[in-house]
Amino acid sequence: MNEKDLKFYGIYAKRLTEIEQILFTEIRSMLDSVSTDPETALAEHLKTRIKDSDSLREKLRRFDLPETAQAGLNHLSDIVGARIITHFVGDIYTVLDMIEKSDKWQLVVTKDYIASPKPNGYRSLHTLLRMPFGCGGISTIDVEIQLRTIAQDCWASLEHQLKYKKTIHNTNLIVSELKRCADEMASTDLSMQTIRDLIRNT
Repeated sequence: MNEKDLKFYGIYAKRLTEIEQILFTEIRSMLDSVSTDPETALAEHLKTRIKDSDSLREKLRRFDLPETAQAGLNHLSDIVGARIITHFVGDIYTVLDMIEKSDKWQLVVTKDYIASPKPNGYRSLHTLLRMPFGCGGISTIDVEIQLRTIAQDCWASLEHQLKYKKTIHNTNLIVSELKRCADEMASTDLSMQTIRDLIRNT
């Protein structure tokens, strides 16, 4: 956490860093319990983060909330988050099952945008977890885990650029092409899953 973020989060900064580390360590342990070999690993990579203060302030403004760390902790669920990128769709649900069984947190809700994609083509699985916090009068904190395949993550990265870049021409065409790509990538993801399963079963 940089100096600007440390100042913004104040008394909560140390505990947020601890929560992020617990999240990373627990998920890393789960993944490694299956395999540490890159060829058979469940995940391509795992990344955790604490939302930077500028992003948090912007989100609080959008929700017409006070631009304070306390307001964020009380009302938002993604100040601490993790993203798990898998090779195959099936591995997402394997990892989710492991997450659900952990005693480090309480499962709040899971939103499956793979089974039910968003209208723009977005596919990902989001699960919300509640963890003990115990700092500055806040007893628990909600954290968000996003699980995606490599293809889904590549698509989401492009869509994110479209959403936040101010000067983009041909927006309608880009949106249409992104939706087409999302559907094609989903089909490819399923085909790759089928091929992987055939290889494993021979």
